[in-house]
Amino acid sequence: MKILLELRPALDGHAGIPQETRLLFRGLRMIDGLDVEGMIIHSGRVLAKGLPADAAYERSPESTARQIYKLSRTIISLQESLHPKLLHKTGVDIDQLSGTLGMLFTHLVGASQKLTKFDPAHFRDFIWRNFFSKTLPDSDFELVTQANYRVSRLPWTMMHLCGLNSRQLGFHFYPRMNTSEFNIFISQTPFPGTISKQTRLVVRYHDAIPVLMPHTISDKTFHQSSHYYALKSNVKNGAYFACVSEATRKDLLSIFPEAAERAVTIHNMVSHHYYPEESSPLRVPEIVRTRMHSGVKVPVPGSELRSLPGKQNMQPPKAKAGAAPFEYLLMVSTIEPRKNHLSLLSAWEQLRTEQFPNLKLVIVGMLGWSYESIVKKFKPWQERGELFLLEDVPSPELRLLYRHAKATICPSFAEGFDFSGVEAMRCGGAVVASNIPVHEEVYGNAAEFFSPYSTVELVGAIEAVIGDTNVERRNALVAEGAAVSARYLPEKILPQWREFLQTRLASPAA
Repeated sequence: MKILLELRPALDGHAGIPQETRLLFRGLRMIDGLDVEGMIIHSGRVLAKGLPADAAYERSPESTARQIYKLSRTIISLQESLHPKLLHKTGVDIDQLSGTLGMLFTHLVGASQKLTKFDPAHFRDFIWRNFFSKTLPDSDFELVTQANYRVSRLPWTMMHLCGLNSRQLGFHFYPRMNTSEFNIFISQTPFPGTISKQTRLVVRYHDAIPVLMPHTISDKTFHQSSHYYALKSNVKNGAYFACVSEATRKDLLSIFPEAAERAVTIHNMVSHHYYPEESSPLRVPEIVRTRMHSGVKVPVPGSELRSLPGKQNMQPPKAKAGAAPFEYLLMVSTIEPRKNHLSLLSAWEQLRTEQFPNLKLVIVGMLGWSYESIVKKFKPWQERGELFLLEDVPSPELRLLYRHAKATICPSFAEGFDFSGVEAMRCGGAVVASNIPVHEEVYGNAAEFFSPYSTVELVGAIEAVIGDTNVERRNALVAEGAAVSARYLPEKILPQWREFLQTRLASPAA
């Protein structure tokens, strides 16, 4: 069975969908009977073609030197335009213009966009460091750099715009993509295109937040409409949906109930980086000092913009043997309104005032969108050296932060899965989480729950885990967390993928 897996998210970030994309590609490559290739595609850049995939080219290929040159240009096109000076003065992006015209022409003549080949033999460093190194262990280097890859020239965003703009003009269409060599194509989000009839589309469905909670997303108009119409097209064209949680599956079916027979739940996999490691809490202040955010511009009175204070003004005390421990709550999440940072901030402020005067707050996460008001509320506490905003924390250090936190807090208003709680459990940490359906499903009895709309409940939930008289409760959560988080190890999840792909989708009735 030949499978083509979209790798676009793997170009971005460490956690969330990028992490799941890397783990899924690695995992499917390990299943006997599956021939898995990766599709290289960019969100916003038109890519240079790879090598032709047709039989005529196989019989009479170009010289090795010419092949290497062409693939090298593909790599460059992921980073910058191949026409940097062309039409520069007019502001016209020649790549996007030609790509849009090409999509329209191809559609009008009834043809499909061809996928070209990318041979990684001379470019293994590029494949490893750009797509996989942020998640996979170096022992997987051979597994992923010896795979075959395809190149889709059209950027993901342009494909969405094609569908949205043509709909406004009254002749709605998404670009056609020739996937005839493959039995299955797996897209990491709703797919803005149509594929060959002999190929089954599987959408790895992470969440319906752009439709059900549009007030919490970035670029609201585009993301809401692009998600909805691509999803609608996928449902209409008979796609299957591998949802990351049962809560996500229910959200999908609340919008498109007709997809019920084609939607399954296969949870995300947890990375190998997270496990219960014996380590010293004395390393925590060192990690905090090293990984503090390099500077965030926030509004301040007087209408000017000012950087947050430099690291020298916000340093935690250096750890010394016999010194008071560095006690902290931990939150690991992108900084954006849906994640509910401000409720945690309010709860932490109350806890410090009433019971835990030495309790710090450590927040790990990249800046998302609409973060300015959140970071502004952090600022006074950062200046006092009580709250620490960290970035680019490598997994081995994050593993240590999870283990030694008084608790990891997962306060989101909505999630598709939420890796941070599972990761904390794998590392031997205690978890306090909002009682949204996906948290109750994924975390089971291994978390202390609270309403994300109640700071009072959040304070009580944290107290129930970190108080001196609640050691038994914390120990029980840690023990239960070890069992619950083990459900998401690759060896537990991959058999579900094998059953879904090789049994259900391979059957004539599928």
